Formats: sequence, structure tokens, C-alpha cells
Amino acid sequence: MAKEFAVKFYKSKAWLECRDGFIQSVHGLCNRCGNPGYIVHHKELLTPDNINNPNVTLNWDKLEYLCQCCHNKEHMSNNDKAINNGLRFDSNGQIVKDEN
Repeated sequence: MAKEFAVKFYKSKAWLECRDGFIQSVHGLCNRCGNPGYIVHHKELLTPDNINNPNVTLNWDKLEYLCQCCHNKEHMSNNDKAINNGLRFDSNGQIVKDEN
């Protein structure tokens, strides 16, 4: 789920068009492992201070398309140390046991 300050941005026409174009540009494949992608990830953490800066939010150089597994690993390596191998986030952001 998007943080409250980012909800309007993620519903914006500019983001939806940027996201769709980016996914097409990478042929729908994860930038890290080549599996089918799941989510366009911002390499730079979005904050209330930069959410309205298109150089951060809409810049393709600052985006990557990730599969569920790579996205989970990204968050595990940053600040979500509570997630262990064998667990992942589902589409609702809930921690679930990975069936793979």
C-alpha cells in the first residue's frame, strides 16, 4: 500500500502513463532476474519532500521493474529486516509464507 502522502501521485495520469511505458520498455521482465515483472520500483525512496519532483518520481533512470521475489529482496536488504527467507509480502503488503 502506498503511504498516505503518495496516494494521489500513484493515481495520477502522469504516473500511470510513466509506469506503463516503462513496463513496455523492459518487455514486462524483471530488471534483475529476467522473470515476469510485478512492480515498478523507485530506486530513490519517495518522501513528502520529493513526491512532487518528476526528476525523482517519473525519471526512468530512477526506476526498475521487479518481480515479486526481487522486490521482496530489495526491501529485505534495506530496512525490513524482520522478513526472513521463506517469507514474502503479498499484493496487500501482508507477510505470507513463500510457496516457491
